[in-house]
Amino acid sequence: MIVRRATDILRLALLALGGSLAIAASAQIQVPMQPVPMTMQSLVVLLVGIAYGPRLGAATVLLYLVEGVAGLPVFAGFRSGPAVLAGPTGGFLIGFIPAAALAGWLAAQGWARGSLRSVATFLAGHAVLFACGIVWLGLLIGFDRAVAVGFLPFLPGTAVKAALGVALLAALRGVRRA
Repeated sequence: MIVRRATDILRLALLALGGSLAIAASAQIQVPMQPVPMTMQSLVVLLVGIAYGPRLGAATVLLYLVEGVAGLPVFAGFRSGPAVLAGPTGGFLIGFIPAAALAGWLAAQGWARGSLRSVATFLAGHAVLFACGIVWLGLLIGFDRAVAVGFLPFLPGTAVKAALGVALLAALRGVRRA
């Protein structure tokens, strides 16, 4: 019993570490924009939530944030430190936690099966992280400006990431059947 519990804990820890590394790698795939860069992080965060479920998905994102605050260069542009969370991207980064949890919960309810439901899952996750990000950015630069620079320019990329996420889920379902 103790060996099995230790094995389960080790498996979960390795999954969380692997997921946090995937999020860190996706942070470096970016379109430089100011004050918030467009990255592939949201796609990976939502995929982690869908694959891991709400608790492990959220814990994985939290691990990623702790790694960055502790000084590991995991944030976009290989940045690190607590100042990143206090800056313009902080709300988006914190928003990854509830976004991953929501995507994981929706997946557990069957919302990651089928194209339309998968699209809804990705869009709901993005809505949560945008809400967190815009509120925080609005406190720093004003709400109207936050929407103008932290939301509207990201809509086309969000649509592409949602489509890519749906395609990845469909491909993975196909691989599992084979």
